[in-house]
Amino acid sequence: MEFNFSNTFIEQLPSDDVLDNHRRQVFEATHSYVTPKVPTHPKLVHVSETMLNALGLTSKDAMSQEFLDVFSGKKIYPNTKPYAMAYAGHQFGNWAGQLGDGRAINLFEVINDQKRWVIQLKGAGETPYSRQGDGLAVLRSSIREYLCSEAMYHLGIPTTRALSLMLTGDDVLRDMLYDGNAAYEKGAVVTRVAPSFIRFGNFELFAARKDHKNLKILTDYTIRHFYPELGESSKETYIEFFRAVTSKTLEMVIHWQRVGFVHGVMNTDNMSILGLTIDYGPYGWLEGFDFGWTPNTTDAQNKRYRFGNQPNIALWNLMQLANALYPLIEETKPLEDILQEFSSQFEEQSIKMMRSKLGLINKENEDQNLMERLEECLLLTETDMTLFFRLLSQFKKGKSENALEIVSDSFYKPEELSETIKSQWQQWFKDYNQRLKNESLNDSERQIEMNKVNPKYVLRNYMAQLAIDAADNGDYSVLDELYSVLKKPYDEQPKFKKWFAKRPEWARHKVGCSMLSCSS
Repeated sequence: MEFNFSNTFIEQLPSDDVLDNHRRQVFEATHSYVTPKVPTHPKLVHVSETMLNALGLTSKDAMSQEFLDVFSGKKIYPNTKPYAMAYAGHQFGNWAGQLGDGRAINLFEVINDQKRWVIQLKGAGETPYSRQGDGLAVLRSSIREYLCSEAMYHLGIPTTRALSLMLTGDDVLRDMLYDGNAAYEKGAVVTRVAPSFIRFGNFELFAARKDHKNLKILTDYTIRHFYPELGESSKETYIEFFRAVTSKTLEMVIHWQRVGFVHGVMNTDNMSILGLTIDYGPYGWLEGFDFGWTPNTTDAQNKRYRFGNQPNIALWNLMQLANALYPLIEETKPLEDILQEFSSQFEEQSIKMMRSKLGLINKENEDQNLMERLEECLLLTETDMTLFFRLLSQFKKGKSENALEIVSDSFYKPEELSETIKSQWQQWFKDYNQRLKNESLNDSERQIEMNKVNPKYVLRNYMAQLAIDAADNGDYSVLDELYSVLKKPYDEQPKFKKWFAKRPEWARHKVGCSMLSCSS
């Protein structure tokens, strides 16, 4: 197993002087060099062949002892220096101070096909930034991260990736629901991959400490390697850098809303400077369409990170990034203007996204009203978002009278729809039918276009839990099947039709299927 690897990128940044994993405050450094914890009996559970190929590796490489050793943390790849990044952040709206890679260790950087990938282990032991944690991960949360990273990629959503999932052979103590009932679980390590894992919080750390020297070094580094089109560093370049990050963040959140994905913990330390979905913890996909839903038990009362609030939180987080970059710009107006543009552009892009979900190509003034009334209908009764939009593609022009039957499988209790609710739905379908008359696409063409943006298969929490339950017993067949299904989320895949279904009733309140903690 050979890589075209380099650590020269990270070596351009200031590092901690101490080569030690012990927990501490780290100053004037972007990262600390660390050593992964050696697992007792590592075992490869699964590998992503698409990510394997992207790194220039083969299936034969994945089966090698060296692959097992390196990507479980047992062995350090020759001539590399693993490190953990330092950052801070706002958690649930409150300043949390130094955070950092508490259970993530970056191994090295791979250059392949002119692309740069940072290879990172999650769950490989404590770092200086572990605070009260042990830096380890369990199989339960690792399966969720592994599957979701790749599922999001195949949905076309900007995301970090996953290369492999390993068992460590060690047990890890976890209090899954933070209720005092800790138990030992199987330890695991996920190999995560991204062009960079730099977050908003990396900039916040230096700004909060008034370390403007290293703030500039980090910002210049980020622009030079990830936004080179912006040119040499200057005040104007920093402004355009913020604009570019804002644009990428907007694109990411629009995609989340399109497929009904709820991140669950949009702290500023979980926001990628590249606009990638990062840190898959208590995430979930909407089951019943509900703007107020959050999958995070920690957020159950205030619902800060609920589905409908994700755009606002993205804006709030961008404001914190603007505050962090201010010392390099020393002018508020250009930053405020960009934040204002985010709000107007999000509304514009959101309407555009909803048009695509409804199969509308042309723009019409009444479209927003049609969309708002659809949302009102979806909220009248428990309606599965994924099923509804996928089934809606089967709607035929001029046949609005039987439209409710087409989407009936998306209702959790269709037999309980009142006449008033049916009437409201029927009126919407009549208006939708009228709107489609102004479109040039025929029914088949519209269905093809709608099915490109409305996935048939998403990683519902109960599906992940089924894979977890089976894996706990040494059965990885469900994990493998879900991985296969989620590689082609927009395709019909008749042999996997059982996964195109509403959440089963047994999963409504089951731990891991409805609400999840940050330990999930």
